Amino acid sequence: MKYGFFDDVNQEYVIHTPQTPYPWINYLGNERFFGLISNTSGGYAFYRDARLRRLTRYRYNNIPVDNGGRYFYIYDDGDYWTPGWMPVKRELEQYECRHGLGYTSIMGERSGIRAIQLAFVPLSFDGEVHQVKLQNTSLQTKKIKLFSFVEFCLWNAYDDMTNYQRNLNTGEVEIQDSVIYHKTEYRERRNHYAFFSANRPLAGYDTDREAFLGLYNGLDQPQTVAAGQASNSIASGWSPVGSHCIEVTLEPGEETSCNFILGYVENPEEEKWESPGVINKKQAHAMIKQFADEADVERALSELRTYWNNLLSKYTLQSHDDKLNRMVNIWNPYQCMVTFNMSRSASYFESGIGRGMGFRDSNQDLLGFVHQIPERARERIIDIASTQFENGGAYHQYQPLTKKGNHEVGGGFNDDPLWLIVGTAAYIKETGDFGILDEQVPFDGNVERTATLFEHLKRSFYHVVGNLGPHGLPLIGRADWNDCLNLNCFSATPDESYQTTQNLEGRIAESVFIAGLFVYTGPDFIELCKRRGLDEEAATAQAYVDRMRTATLEHGFDGEWFLRAYDHY
Repeated sequence: MKYGFFDDVNQEYVIHTPQTPYPWINYLGNERFFGLISNTSGGYAFYRDARLRRLTRYRYNNIPVDNGGRYFYIYDDGDYWTPGWMPVKRELEQYECRHGLGYTSIMGERSGIRAIQLAFVPLSFDGEVHQVKLQNTSLQTKKIKLFSFVEFCLWNAYDDMTNYQRNLNTGEVEIQDSVIYHKTEYRERRNHYAFFSANRPLAGYDTDREAFLGLYNGLDQPQTVAAGQASNSIASGWSPVGSHCIEVTLEPGEETSCNFILGYVENPEEEKWESPGVINKKQAHAMIKQFADEADVERALSELRTYWNNLLSKYTLQSHDDKLNRMVNIWNPYQCMVTFNMSRSASYFESGIGRGMGFRDSNQDLLGFVHQIPERARERIIDIASTQFENGGAYHQYQPLTKKGNHEVGGGFNDDPLWLIVGTAAYIKETGDFGILDEQVPFDGNVERTATLFEHLKRSFYHVVGNLGPHGLPLIGRADWNDCLNLNCFSATPDESYQTTQNLEGRIAESVFIAGLFVYTGPDFIELCKRRGLDEEAATAQAYVDRMRTATLEHGFDGEWFLRAYDHY
């Protein structure tokens, strides 16, 4: 069955049924604020870090799948439905989702009302804009109510789903005009809050989940929507939500739009309050003002499209094959940029809770986007190197918000350090910026213990040499480079990850893949040594590379083959 198609003119993927084999998602955001949105409006949003600054809840192992998102319910004379089909799942007369470059548009039509939900993160903006256009396609006057809905996460997504003893007592909101402010823990330990605004007067609102849904109801049957009347609930503890109720009257053929902003604000400690117990809303007001009307949304969306067109124009291909052109010119670089932004830390298969940015992953990602945004590649290299240990090893992952290593996962993945050489070499080859090698970079995030980036690369190179097994090949450490093909998973402990278990037999498990990677990265490191006038160092490194190449051949693996295969890949 065909579920959709590529629209090359508009650079969109078009889905014409909500019942895809699995939720098909898009990624919103390019800088600090990010969101995941599915073709039925599921997903969640976060600021910089999917674990530590989660704005909205999402339940991964849920039934039905993809339950939770930014929803807009339409109440029409006793009938209610959602333009993205989920979560109400009322039959739609028309449906279409368009996943574009950094934005998604979802259209649904039922009983003479057409609704189009546009979602995107504007450039240099810490929030999502959701515009809902409503059109009366019938021959009768329509008096309807539009209910918005988000469920706020209590910031730390892991703590939010585990620490109920505290969390059920901490939820806190403020309501002013048409804006709902989520300020849980703002009084005690945080300087940031979220807000959910509408650019229209409200007929009512809800901020308490139980009041909005009903205790035994799901998102498919919220009691306030079914009744067509908001309850004006104010959350105090339990589960805070944001829901606006807006009354709309449309004559036949008439169209109107409503702008909603899901935003994030940080205030300096000395500017947290505008009066005792009342949060400083100055930044939120400024953000809301930017999207007061429909023209503001159109302008921001146009700027986003221009941004992506400029980014994709860095490298283009024209061939006789439309599919090849489409992949090379649009969707592959788009994927590379999404991968750079997320580094696999947040998706519909990675919850954003169990890991942060990958050390190995982020270095590999540089190869795909360095030509598009070299200045951000430079920043990323410094961030990655700052999590390295003084012995040349590294944390396998780090949190993007704190730029500190993930202690829960730790280090010991022995291929990780070599990827720093690969990423840095790719950046220098693209930019000619050898000055990056002289940047002072901390070890393990400690600014009192720093060394040049070149020294970090040197320690990466010799970390392999210092961790060889009985056959002279590099030790795997905690996991093989291919995490799904671990060789040293000798754990008898229930629930211990097979991808990260220690080798109980000691320094035995070796990897010809890491050896091949060493052979592959060696020439780049040697060239950097020569460029710095370190000819003796270069000769020593060359000797180690030659020795490793010989070791791979002696044990049935051709390091040169690896080099050619990786270049092809």
